[in-house]
Amino acid sequence: MPRINLPAPEAMDADQRRVYDKIVSGRRGRIVGPLRAALHNPELADRWQALGELLRYQTSLSPRISELAILVTGRACNAPFEWHVHRGEAEKAGIEQAVIEALLRQEVPQGLNDADETVILFARQLNQFKAVGDAVYDRARRAFGDKGVVELVALVGYYTLVAMTLNSHHIALPDGAAPAFPWPQPEPEPA
Repeated sequence: MPRINLPAPEAMDADQRRVYDKIVSGRRGRIVGPLRAALHNPELADRWQALGELLRYQTSLSPRISELAILVTGRACNAPFEWHVHRGEAEKAGIEQAVIEALLRQEVPQGLNDADETVILFARQLNQFKAVGDAVYDRARRAFGDKGVVELVALVGYYTLVAMTLNSHHIALPDGAAPAFPWPQPEPEPA
């Protein structure tokens, strides 16, 4: 059960309903995950969905490259919902099961082409260190150009926000879906 009320369309106020209708009539076609919680602040939800649509559908990065970065981020953030949704998107983008399984184990898959390996290394470093080393950064610039590197950092940052929202509010996976790994269970703060 989520920790927060997730507004149902019939219970939304006019601003929430306007944003909800905008989202479901757009490329997503539905509203799931973190945007359901973000609707508590309709302006935030509207700007969030616009940024998400841009980063997911309108960058210079291919769907394959984007989904690799999202899977690495979802796993690094221990976000079962994000992993579940984007595993399916990764499969649609042609990412092989062996690659997905290696990322689930938080390993760098073997036998990748240069672009795939570069995006995985970049996303892993950015998630682990909140920065990227010179060698991996330069490799990413060669692979994706300056515009692509800017988009890649934004994509990883955006899906970190998504993961934090999903995990903090305990937004459940779709009915019947089992998490690929346990939900994070932070230690209680000392009294």
